Parts: sequence; structure tokens; C-alpha cells
Amino acid sequence: MTMTRSLLLSEIVSGLALTLKYFFKPKVTLNYPFEKGPISPRFRGEHVLRRYANGEERCIACKLCEAICPAQAITIEAEPRGDGSRRTTRYDIDMTKCIYCGFCQEACPVDAIVEGPNFEFATETREELMYNKDKLLANGDRWEAEIAANLRADAPYR
Repeated sequence: MTMTRSLLLSEIVSGLALTLKYFFKPKVTLNYPFEKGPISPRFRGEHVLRRYANGEERCIACKLCEAICPAQAITIEAEPRGDGSRRTTRYDIDMTKCIYCGFCQEACPVDAIVEGPNFEFATETREELMYNKDKLLANGDRWEAEIAANLRADAPYR
């Protein structure tokens, strides 16, 4: 039996038949920089700080995200404002330490810190991955429409 299979090269013929079968089917490969695949609403990418519709930042300086971060990548400093509310004066994330666990997002009571849909944030130096409050707010302004849609899509499952 094995001698017959070896003599007739049935394994090679079946492999070539399989190759021929898939040769004429549509390709599944994406031309990456120009084509992008779908991303789940729960995807955890680059961090952003969100604002309310009136332009005020959402963060209330409760420091829950700083406390829950297992990598200790978040640093927050806050002070009270004239109206009695607390706001952050410093909000830093060291993205080189971040493990993208999403605990900061889950801990935030006002959805201020969110891991957005951006996964293309490669840099040339480590210093560029030290995000301060201004950079995080700019990311939030840039991705707000997509983040709000993702949070709405994920809301029934929370």
C-alpha cells in the first residue's frame, strides 16, 4: 500500500490539487497601508482623554485609573478649582510601560480615559511615547467620533 502511494506520488498530486483549487479563489490578503481590516469596538489601542460636548475635559481627578494600573504607567496630579470641583493639572501616561489591559478605561466613572481605535503610533524615540495631558486631549479630539460610536456599540454588553 505505501509502496503504491510512493510510486504514484499521491501526496504531491493531492497537494498540487489543493493549490490549484485556491489559486482561482479571491485573495484574502490585504494591501495593508492602503486597505485596513475591520477593528472590534472593544479594540484597545492608543489612549485618549475625552471631553464633554461643551469642550470641558471629562476627567474629575478621582485617580482610580492611576490606582488600578498594574504597570503603574499613569501619573495624575490634581487641584481644586474655584467652583469646588477637582481637575487634573498633570495627567501622564508612560506608553512604554502600558500593557493595554484596559483597567484604566473600566475604572473610570465618567469615561474620561479610553483606549481608542488607533494602532498606528510607532515612534523613533522613547520620549515620544511619554504622553502628557495635552497629547491625550488632542488624541481625544481627533478620535472622538469613532470612540463614541464604539462605546455605543459596546454599551449593551457592559
